[in-house]
Amino acid sequence: MSEKCLAVVEINQDLCSRCYVCKSICPYEAIKADSTGKVEINNQDCQVCGICYSSCPSAAIKMQYYTYDNLTEFLKNAQVKAKNVDTLVLMCRGNSPSTGEVQDILKAQGLKVNNYMALRLPCAGRVPTDFVFEALNMGVKNIVSVQCEDPFCRYKEGTKINTRRLAMAKNVLKQLGYDDNAVKIVKFSRKAVYDVQACVGCDKCIFICPYGALEFESFGTPKVNEEKCTGCGACQLVCPHHAIQVKGFEFEEVLGRYGKSLAQLTAKNKGPAILAFVCQWSEFSALDNPDKTFQGKNVLTLEVPCFKSLDPVHIINALNCGFDGVMGVVCSAKDCKLQEGRSAAERSVAALQVSLKKLGLLDRFTLYEESPRCAGEFEAKLDEFYKKISALPKREVAVEATGKRTK
Repeated sequence: MSEKCLAVVEINQDLCSRCYVCKSICPYEAIKADSTGKVEINNQDCQVCGICYSSCPSAAIKMQYYTYDNLTEFLKNAQVKAKNVDTLVLMCRGNSPSTGEVQDILKAQGLKVNNYMALRLPCAGRVPTDFVFEALNMGVKNIVSVQCEDPFCRYKEGTKINTRRLAMAKNVLKQLGYDDNAVKIVKFSRKAVYDVQACVGCDKCIFICPYGALEFESFGTPKVNEEKCTGCGACQLVCPHHAIQVKGFEFEEVLGRYGKSLAQLTAKNKGPAILAFVCQWSEFSALDNPDKTFQGKNVLTLEVPCFKSLDPVHIINALNCGFDGVMGVVCSAKDCKLQEGRSAAERSVAALQVSLKKLGLLDRFTLYEESPRCAGEFEAKLDEFYKKISALPKREVAVEATGKRTK
Protein backbone atom coordinates (compact mmCIF):
# COMPACT_ATOMS: atom_id res chain seq x y z
CA MET A 1 0.00 0.00 0.00
CA SER A 2 1.18 3.54 -0.68
CA GLU A 3 2.26 5.99 2.01
CA LYS A 4 -0.94 7.96 1.40
CA CYS A 5 -2.97 4.86 2.22
CA LEU A 6 -1.05 4.42 5.44
CA ALA A 7 -1.58 8.04 6.49
CA VAL A 8 -5.39 8.19 6.36
CA VAL A 9 -5.85 6.71 9.85
CA GLU A 10 -3.04 6.91 12.41
CA ILE A 11 -2.54 6.45 16.14
CA ASN A 12 -0.41 9.00 17.97
CA GLN A 13 1.47 6.74 20.35
CA ASP A 14 2.43 9.67 22.58
CA LEU A 15 -1.25 10.40 23.26
CA CYS A 16 -2.52 6.81 23.39
CA SER A 17 -3.44 5.77 26.93
CA ARG A 18 -3.69 2.04 26.10
CA CYS A 19 -7.34 2.00 27.16
CA TYR A 20 -8.17 -0.25 24.16
CA VAL A 21 -11.59 1.31 23.60
CA CYS A 22 -10.79 1.57 19.88
CA LYS A 23 -9.73 -2.08 19.77
CA SER A 24 -12.92 -3.27 21.43
CA ILE A 25 -15.22 -1.14 19.28
CA CYS A 26 -13.72 -1.64 15.77
CA PRO A 27 -16.30 -3.56 13.65
CA TYR A 28 -13.56 -4.99 11.43
CA GLU A 29 -11.02 -6.06 14.07
CA ALA A 30 -8.49 -3.85 12.31
CA ILE A 31 -6.97 -2.57 15.56
CA LYS A 32 -4.57 -4.83 17.46
CA ALA A 33 -2.29 -4.57 20.49
CA ASP A 34 1.21 -6.05 20.23
CA SER A 35 3.09 -7.91 22.97
CA THR A 36 4.14 -4.61 24.55
CA GLY A 37 0.59 -3.23 24.63
CA LYS A 38 1.18 -0.81 21.75
CA VAL A 39 -2.00 -0.24 19.73
CA GLU A 40 -1.70 -0.37 15.94
CA ILE A 41 -4.07 -0.21 12.98
CA ASN A 42 -3.95 -2.78 10.19
CA ASN A 43 -4.67 -0.46 7.29
CA GLN A 44 -5.52 -3.29 4.91
CA ASP A 45 -8.42 -4.33 7.16
CA CYS A 46 -9.47 -0.78 8.07
CA GLN A 47 -12.64 0.45 6.33
CA VAL A 48 -12.20 4.11 7.39
CA CYS A 49 -15.55 4.07 9.18
CA GLY A 50 -14.22 6.53 11.77
CA ILE A 51 -15.83 4.76 14.73
CA CYS A 52 -12.46 4.44 16.47
CA TYR A 53 -11.71 8.12 15.93
CA SER A 54 -15.00 9.24 17.42
CA SER A 55 -14.61 6.96 20.46
CA CYS A 56 -11.00 7.68 21.46
CA PRO A 57 -11.07 9.44 24.87
CA SER A 58 -7.53 10.83 24.50
CA ALA A 59 -7.82 12.06 20.88
CA ALA A 60 -4.90 9.81 19.95
CA ILE A 61 -6.40 8.71 16.63
CA LYS A 62 -5.90 11.00 13.68
CA MET A 63 -8.10 10.73 10.58
CA GLN A 64 -8.14 12.54 7.28
CA TYR A 65 -11.92 12.67 6.77
CA TYR A 66 -14.75 14.14 8.85
CA THR A 67 -12.72 15.14 11.88
CA TYR A 68 -14.20 17.19 14.71
CA ASP A 69 -12.60 20.30 13.22
CA ASN A 70 -13.94 19.48 9.73
CA LEU A 71 -17.47 19.02 11.04
CA THR A 72 -17.32 22.22 13.10
CA GLU A 73 -15.99 24.19 10.13
CA PHE A 74 -18.81 22.87 7.94
CA LEU A 75 -21.35 23.97 10.52
CA LYS A 76 -19.87 27.46 10.78
CA ASN A 77 -19.87 27.93 7.01
CA ALA A 78 -23.42 26.57 6.68
CA GLN A 79 -24.68 28.97 9.33
CA VAL A 80 -23.08 31.92 7.56
CA LYS A 81 -24.69 31.00 4.21
CA ALA A 82 -28.12 30.05 5.55
CA LYS A 83 -30.63 32.23 7.39
CA ASN A 84 -33.09 31.13 10.06
CA VAL A 85 -31.69 27.60 10.09
CA ASP A 86 -32.18 25.97 13.47
CA THR A 87 -31.94 22.22 12.74
CA LEU A 88 -28.92 20.11 11.84
CA VAL A 89 -29.73 16.83 10.07
CA LEU A 90 -26.97 14.21 10.19
CA MET A 91 -27.45 11.57 7.49
CA CYS A 92 -25.60 8.36 6.63
CA ARG A 93 -24.67 7.90 2.96
CA GLY A 94 -26.64 4.66 2.95
CA ASN A 95 -29.94 6.43 3.52
CA SER A 96 -29.21 9.72 1.79
CA PRO A 97 -28.55 9.92 -1.94
CA SER A 98 -26.94 13.10 -3.19
CA THR A 99 -30.33 14.19 -4.55
CA GLY A 100 -31.54 14.86 -1.01
CA GLU A 101 -35.12 13.97 -0.06
CA VAL A 102 -34.43 14.95 3.54
CA GLN A 103 -37.90 16.34 4.13
CA ASP A 104 -39.59 13.27 2.61
CA ILE A 105 -37.67 10.95 4.91
CA LEU A 106 -38.40 13.01 8.02
CA LYS A 107 -42.05 13.45 7.09
CA ALA A 108 -42.45 9.68 6.84
CA GLN A 109 -41.15 9.51 10.40
CA GLY A 110 -43.68 12.10 11.60
CA LEU A 111 -41.20 14.99 11.73
CA LYS A 112 -41.73 18.32 9.99
CA VAL A 113 -38.49 20.21 9.47
CA ASN A 114 -38.38 23.22 7.16
CA ASN A 115 -35.30 25.22 8.13
CA TYR A 116 -32.43 22.76 8.24
CA MET A 117 -28.89 22.10 7.09
CA ALA A 118 -27.97 18.55 6.07
CA LEU A 119 -24.60 16.93 6.69
CA ARG A 120 -23.94 13.62 4.93
CA LEU A 121 -21.52 11.17 6.55
CA PRO A 122 -20.37 7.66 5.68
CA CYS A 123 -21.65 6.45 9.05
CA ALA A 124 -23.50 7.85 12.05
CA GLY A 125 -20.99 6.11 14.29
CA ARG A 126 -18.18 8.44 13.32
CA VAL A 127 -19.85 11.53 14.87
CA PRO A 128 -18.04 12.46 18.11
CA THR A 129 -20.38 13.25 21.01
CA ASP A 130 -18.40 16.48 21.53
CA PHE A 131 -19.62 17.69 18.14
CA VAL A 132 -23.25 17.32 19.24
CA PHE A 133 -22.57 19.53 22.24
CA GLU A 134 -20.62 22.03 20.13
CA ALA A 135 -23.41 22.26 17.53
CA LEU A 136 -25.96 23.13 20.21
CA ASN A 137 -23.50 25.60 21.71
CA MET A 138 -23.15 27.28 18.30
CA GLY A 139 -26.87 28.03 18.14
CA VAL A 140 -28.35 24.89 16.60
CA LYS A 141 -31.62 24.22 18.43
CA ASN A 142 -32.34 20.71 17.15
CA ILE A 143 -30.22 17.83 15.89
CA VAL A 144 -31.77 14.94 13.96
CA SER A 145 -29.62 11.89 13.33
CA VAL A 146 -31.02 9.88 10.40
CA GLN A 147 -29.35 6.52 10.85
CA CYS A 148 -29.56 3.31 8.86
CA GLU A 149 -31.65 0.63 10.50
CA ASP A 150 -29.36 -1.47 12.69
CA PRO A 151 -29.29 -4.62 10.48
CA PHE A 152 -28.46 -2.53 7.39
CA CYS A 153 -25.59 -0.40 8.70
CA ARG A 154 -22.86 -0.49 6.05
CA TYR A 155 -20.26 -0.45 8.83
CA LYS A 156 -21.93 -3.19 10.91
CA GLU A 157 -22.10 -1.49 14.32
CA GLY A 158 -22.15 2.20 13.44
CA THR A 159 -25.81 2.96 14.11
CA LYS A 160 -25.93 0.92 17.30
CA ILE A 161 -22.88 2.74 18.65
CA ASN A 162 -24.22 6.17 17.76
CA THR A 163 -27.64 5.39 19.23
CA ARG A 164 -26.02 4.59 22.56
CA ARG A 165 -23.85 7.72 22.42
CA LEU A 166 -26.76 10.01 21.66
CA ALA A 167 -28.83 8.43 24.44
CA MET A 168 -26.06 9.29 26.92
CA ALA A 169 -25.71 12.76 25.39
CA LYS A 170 -29.44 13.39 25.84
CA ASN A 171 -29.14 12.56 29.56
CA VAL A 172 -26.33 15.10 29.92
CA LEU A 173 -28.24 17.72 27.92
CA LYS A 174 -31.31 17.24 30.07
CA GLN A 175 -29.25 17.97 33.16
CA LEU A 176 -27.98 21.12 31.46
CA GLY A 177 -31.52 22.32 30.85
CA TYR A 178 -31.94 21.44 27.17
CA ASP A 179 -35.28 20.28 25.78
CA ASP A 180 -35.83 16.51 25.65
CA ASN A 181 -36.30 16.76 21.88
CA ALA A 182 -33.10 18.72 21.21
CA VAL A 183 -31.58 15.49 19.85
CA LYS A 184 -33.71 13.04 17.86
CA ILE A 185 -32.84 9.69 16.30
CA VAL A 186 -34.53 8.46 13.14
CA LYS A 187 -33.97 4.96 11.76
CA PHE A 188 -34.33 4.71 7.98
CA SER A 189 -32.93 2.45 5.28
CA ARG A 190 -33.44 2.78 1.55
CA LYS A 191 -35.43 -0.05 -0.04
CA ALA A 192 -36.44 -1.13 -3.49
CA VAL A 193 -39.85 0.22 -4.58
CA TYR A 194 -42.18 -1.20 -7.23
CA ASP A 195 -44.22 0.53 -9.90
CA VAL A 196 -46.97 -2.08 -10.00
CA GLN A 197 -48.38 -0.90 -13.31
CA ALA A 198 -45.01 -1.23 -15.06
CA CYS A 199 -44.28 -4.73 -13.75
CA VAL A 200 -44.88 -7.52 -16.28
CA GLY A 201 -44.23 -10.39 -13.86
CA CYS A 202 -41.04 -11.69 -15.48
CA ASP A 203 -39.57 -12.39 -12.00
CA LYS A 204 -36.00 -11.55 -13.06
CA CYS A 205 -35.67 -9.44 -9.92
CA ILE A 206 -36.46 -12.46 -7.73
CA PHE A 207 -33.69 -14.54 -9.27
CA ILE A 208 -31.06 -11.78 -9.18
CA CYS A 209 -31.65 -10.53 -5.61
CA PRO A 210 -28.64 -11.73 -3.58
CA TYR A 211 -30.45 -11.26 -0.26
CA GLY A 212 -33.67 -13.17 -0.98
CA ALA A 213 -35.64 -10.00 -0.37
CA LEU A 214 -38.11 -10.44 -3.24
CA GLU A 215 -40.90 -12.96 -2.88
CA PHE A 216 -42.99 -14.52 -5.63
CA GLU A 217 -46.65 -13.56 -5.79
CA SER A 218 -49.05 -15.55 -7.96
CA PHE A 219 -50.47 -13.38 -10.75
CA GLY A 220 -49.05 -10.23 -9.20
CA THR A 221 -46.03 -8.04 -8.62
CA PRO A 222 -43.36 -9.69 -6.45
CA LYS A 223 -43.36 -8.59 -2.81
CA VAL A 224 -40.42 -6.67 -1.29
CA ASN A 225 -39.46 -8.10 2.09
CA GLU A 226 -38.16 -4.95 3.77
CA GLU A 227 -36.57 -6.94 6.57
CA LYS A 228 -34.13 -8.37 4.01
CA CYS A 229 -33.84 -5.64 1.35
CA THR A 230 -30.54 -3.72 1.51
CA GLY A 231 -31.28 -1.26 -1.31
CA CYS A 232 -28.28 -2.50 -3.32
CA GLY A 233 -30.04 -1.96 -6.67
CA ALA A 234 -29.30 -5.36 -8.23
CA CYS A 235 -33.00 -5.85 -8.99
CA GLN A 236 -33.23 -2.45 -10.65
CA LEU A 237 -30.40 -3.38 -12.99
CA VAL A 238 -32.16 -6.43 -14.46
CA CYS A 239 -35.72 -5.10 -14.66
CA PRO A 240 -36.50 -4.59 -18.39
CA HIS A 241 -39.25 -2.05 -17.68
CA HIS A 242 -37.72 -0.20 -14.68
CA ALA A 243 -40.67 -1.35 -12.60
CA ILE A 244 -38.50 -1.80 -9.49
CA GLN A 245 -36.02 0.89 -8.52
CA VAL A 246 -34.19 2.38 -5.56
CA LYS A 247 -35.43 5.88 -4.81
CA GLY A 248 -32.83 8.53 -5.53
CA PHE A 249 -31.15 6.32 -8.11
CA GLU A 250 -34.04 5.82 -10.56
CA PHE A 251 -33.06 5.14 -14.18
CA GLU A 252 -34.78 8.20 -15.64
CA GLU A 253 -33.50 10.42 -12.81
CA VAL A 254 -29.88 9.40 -13.45
CA LEU A 255 -30.39 9.64 -17.21
CA GLY A 256 -31.69 13.18 -16.92
CA ARG A 257 -28.92 14.33 -14.60
CA TYR A 258 -26.01 13.50 -16.88
CA GLY A 259 -27.95 14.31 -20.06
CA LYS A 260 -28.69 17.85 -18.90
CA SER A 261 -25.23 18.40 -17.40
CA LEU A 262 -23.22 17.69 -20.54
CA ALA A 263 -23.75 21.12 -22.14
CA GLN A 264 -22.82 22.86 -18.87
CA LEU A 265 -19.64 20.82 -18.60
CA THR A 266 -18.42 21.45 -22.13
CA ALA A 267 -19.13 25.16 -21.77
CA LYS A 268 -16.50 25.44 -19.03
CA ASN A 269 -13.47 24.66 -21.18
CA LYS A 270 -12.42 22.75 -24.26
CA GLY A 271 -11.21 19.61 -22.48
CA PRO A 272 -12.92 16.22 -22.79
CA ALA A 273 -16.15 15.57 -20.86
CA ILE A 274 -15.86 12.70 -18.39
CA LEU A 275 -18.69 10.97 -16.54
CA ALA A 276 -17.75 9.03 -13.39
CA PHE A 277 -20.10 6.56 -11.72
CA VAL A 278 -18.76 6.22 -8.18
CA CYS A 279 -19.86 3.75 -5.52
CA GLN A 280 -20.86 5.68 -2.38
CA TRP A 281 -18.36 3.75 -0.28
CA SER A 282 -15.32 3.74 -2.57
CA GLU A 283 -14.48 7.45 -2.48
CA PHE A 284 -15.22 10.29 -0.06
CA SER A 285 -13.46 13.51 -1.12
CA ALA A 286 -14.60 13.55 -4.75
CA LEU A 287 -18.23 12.95 -3.78
CA ASP A 288 -18.22 15.51 -0.97
CA ASN A 289 -16.36 18.28 -2.76
CA PRO A 290 -16.40 17.64 -6.54
CA ASP A 291 -15.72 21.30 -7.46
CA LYS A 292 -12.37 21.18 -5.66
CA THR A 293 -11.43 17.70 -6.86
CA PHE A 294 -12.26 18.36 -10.51
CA GLN A 295 -11.18 21.98 -10.77
CA GLY A 296 -10.19 22.73 -14.36
CA LYS A 297 -11.68 19.49 -15.69
CA ASN A 298 -15.03 18.64 -17.27
CA VAL A 299 -15.97 15.84 -14.89
CA LEU A 300 -19.40 14.89 -13.55
CA THR A 301 -19.73 12.35 -10.73
CA LEU A 302 -22.88 10.34 -10.07
CA GLU A 303 -23.19 8.10 -7.03
CA VAL A 304 -24.34 4.51 -7.18
CA PRO A 305 -25.37 2.61 -4.02
CA CYS A 306 -23.31 -0.45 -4.97
CA PHE A 307 -21.30 -2.00 -7.81
CA LYS A 308 -24.35 -4.22 -8.44
CA SER A 309 -26.38 -1.19 -9.56
CA LEU A 310 -23.84 0.13 -12.08
CA ASP A 311 -26.04 0.05 -15.18
CA PRO A 312 -24.19 -0.73 -18.47
CA VAL A 313 -26.96 1.05 -20.38
CA HIS A 314 -25.95 4.37 -18.82
CA ILE A 315 -22.32 3.90 -19.85
CA ILE A 316 -23.13 3.25 -23.50
CA ASN A 317 -25.81 5.94 -23.54
CA ALA A 318 -23.47 8.55 -22.02
CA LEU A 319 -20.86 7.88 -24.70
CA ASN A 320 -23.53 8.06 -27.41
CA CYS A 321 -24.82 11.33 -25.97
CA GLY A 322 -21.42 13.01 -26.21
CA PHE A 323 -19.33 12.20 -23.15
CA ASP A 324 -15.78 11.51 -24.26
CA GLY A 325 -15.08 8.97 -21.52
CA VAL A 326 -16.82 7.13 -18.69
CA MET A 327 -15.30 5.83 -15.47
CA GLY A 328 -16.68 3.29 -13.04
CA VAL A 329 -15.25 3.47 -9.52
CA VAL A 330 -16.15 0.60 -7.18
CA CYS A 331 -15.00 -1.07 -3.98
CA SER A 332 -12.81 -4.16 -4.08
CA ALA A 333 -14.43 -7.50 -3.28
CA LYS A 334 -12.89 -7.35 0.20
CA ASP A 335 -14.08 -3.80 0.88
CA CYS A 336 -17.58 -4.17 -0.59
CA LYS A 337 -20.23 -3.25 1.98
CA LEU A 338 -22.82 -5.45 0.23
CA GLN A 339 -20.74 -8.42 -0.82
CA GLU A 340 -23.47 -10.87 -1.77
CA GLY A 341 -24.12 -11.00 -5.49
CA ARG A 342 -20.93 -9.27 -6.60
CA SER A 343 -20.32 -11.94 -9.25
CA ALA A 344 -23.45 -10.75 -11.08
CA ALA A 345 -22.00 -7.23 -11.28
CA GLU A 346 -18.71 -8.57 -12.61
CA ARG A 347 -20.52 -10.56 -15.33
CA SER A 348 -22.50 -7.46 -16.26
CA VAL A 349 -19.31 -5.44 -16.74
CA ALA A 350 -17.74 -8.25 -18.76
CA ALA A 351 -20.73 -8.19 -21.12
CA LEU A 352 -20.51 -4.39 -21.27
CA GLN A 353 -16.87 -4.55 -22.35
CA VAL A 354 -17.76 -6.95 -25.17
CA SER A 355 -20.43 -4.51 -26.40
CA LEU A 356 -18.09 -1.50 -26.12
CA LYS A 357 -15.45 -3.34 -28.14
CA LYS A 358 -17.93 -4.02 -30.93
CA LEU A 359 -18.92 -0.35 -30.91
CA GLY A 360 -15.29 0.79 -30.97
CA LEU A 361 -15.68 2.50 -27.59
CA LEU A 362 -13.78 0.18 -25.26
CA ASP A 363 -10.85 2.58 -24.87
CA ARG A 364 -13.26 5.25 -23.61
CA PHE A 365 -14.35 3.29 -20.55
CA THR A 366 -12.40 2.27 -17.48
CA LEU A 367 -13.35 0.47 -14.27
CA TYR A 368 -11.16 0.37 -11.22
CA GLU A 369 -11.36 -0.42 -7.54
CA GLU A 370 -10.89 2.32 -4.97
CA SER A 371 -10.86 2.72 -1.20
CA PRO A 372 -11.16 5.89 0.93
CA ARG A 373 -8.09 4.76 2.87
CA CYS A 374 -5.99 5.45 -0.23
CA ALA A 375 -6.09 9.25 -0.25
CA GLY A 376 -5.27 10.80 -3.60
CA GLU A 377 -5.49 7.64 -5.70
CA PHE A 378 -8.80 8.66 -7.25
CA GLU A 379 -7.34 11.98 -8.43
CA ALA A 380 -4.26 10.22 -9.81
CA LYS A 381 -6.29 7.69 -11.78
CA LEU A 382 -8.67 10.39 -12.99
CA ASP A 383 -5.71 12.41 -14.29
CA GLU A 384 -4.37 9.35 -16.07
CA PHE A 385 -7.73 8.61 -17.70
CA TYR A 386 -8.29 12.29 -18.53
CA LYS A 387 -4.95 12.46 -20.37
CA LYS A 388 -5.73 9.24 -22.22
CA ILE A 389 -9.12 10.53 -23.40
CA SER A 390 -7.60 13.90 -24.34
CA ALA A 391 -5.19 12.13 -26.66
CA LEU A 392 -7.95 10.25 -28.50
CA PRO A 393 -9.44 11.74 -31.68
CA LYS A 394 -12.66 13.68 -31.31
CA ARG A 395 -15.78 11.68 -32.18
CA GLU A 396 -18.84 12.65 -34.17
CA VAL A 397 -21.83 12.18 -31.88
CA ALA A 398 -25.11 11.29 -33.52
CA VAL A 399 -27.28 11.48 -30.41
CA GLU A 400 -28.03 14.81 -28.83
CA ALA A 401 -27.49 14.96 -25.04
CA THR A 402 -31.08 15.61 -24.08
CA GLY A 403 -31.45 12.95 -21.44
CA LYS A 404 -33.48 10.75 -23.81
CA ARG A 405 -32.80 7.06 -23.60
CA THR A 406 -30.95 5.58 -26.55
CA LYS A 407 -32.44 2.52 -28.16
